[in-house]
Order: sequence, then structure tokens, then C-alpha cells
Amino acid sequence: LLFLMTGSILVPLKALLMNVVSLGASFGVLVWVFQYGNLSDLLGFTPTGGIETTIPLLVLAFGFGLAMDYEVFLLSRIKEFRDGGMSNNEAVVAGLQRSGRIITSAGLIVVLVFAGFVAGQLIIIKQTGVALAVAVAIDATLIRCLLVPATMTLLGEWNWWAPKPLQRAYARFQVRQG
Repeated sequence: LLFLMTGSILVPLKALLMNVVSLGASFGVLVWVFQYGNLSDLLGFTPTGGIETTIPLLVLAFGFGLAMDYEVFLLSRIKEFRDGGMSNNEAVVAGLQRSGRIITSAGLIVVLVFAGFVAGQLIIIKQTGVALAVAVAIDATLIRCLLVPATMTLLGEWNWWAPKPLQRAYARFQVRQG
């Protein structure tokens, strides 16, 4: 779907890679806290030496969905400015200026909601809350407001590249703003 929005094959691949980074960090914190028992006194649980079996899939689904939401929001602004005639770098700067504060604010609200899960009595709720709060915090700050703009600036016009057959498909099926 990101291809239909941007006409690029690199932007969707970059988005997937960035999502892996934030989810990987979240899983690392999840293991550090719940499997190894760090912060167990602060969070009010008894370490069991493992993670609930459903947590990785649950965190992957929700975390990926939230990360893609922030990605689409940022990319839509960047693409809007680029389609308006700005260069890649100008569009990245303008897109981040226009959407960065909103992405960070929305991320903060979601982090606070998930952090509230830690007050729950069930370990599965605590694990879900910690993992998703960390994933969203990393994604809305470091990934969307630092790594995505830096990567898009480094890639330059390659951000918008696609092979000829895909360019034709994009011309036919692209998502148009309204």
C-alpha cells in the first residue's frame, strides 16, 4: 500500500526496516524486564523466566500497525510537498516540520495509555503495556523524527525510484489525494 501512495519501492522497504528496529528494541526491553526480572520490584511482578507466549504476536501486530500509521502520516506530508515542487530534501524538512509535533504528541498519548497497563494485576497485561509503550516511544521519537528523515535525506531522489513496470502500475493504480 505504501507503494501505491508513493510510487517507490525503497520507501516501503525502508518503512519495513524501521518497523523492525522499533519492534526489535521493544522485544529486547521485554526480555530484559520480564524474562531476566529487571525492574520487577518497580513494576510489581514476580519474574517467571519467560514471556507469555501470545505477547510477541500481539506486540508485533499492534506495534506494526501503530508504526505504519505514523509512517503514513509523515510520508503523506513529505509526498505532498514533493508533489508540490519541492526537492526531496526540502520536502523531508517541510514534512517533518508540519507533522513531527503531531506524531510525537500522538505517540506520547499512546505511550501513556500503554504505560497504564503496567498497573494491571495480570502479567500478560503488564508485558503488553511495557512492550507497546516502548515500541511506540521509540517509533514516534527516534524512528519517525530522526531515522526516517535522515534515511530519506541520504537516499535523496532514490526514495522515489521504481522499475519501469512498477511505474506503469503506479500510474494506473496510485492513491490520489482528494
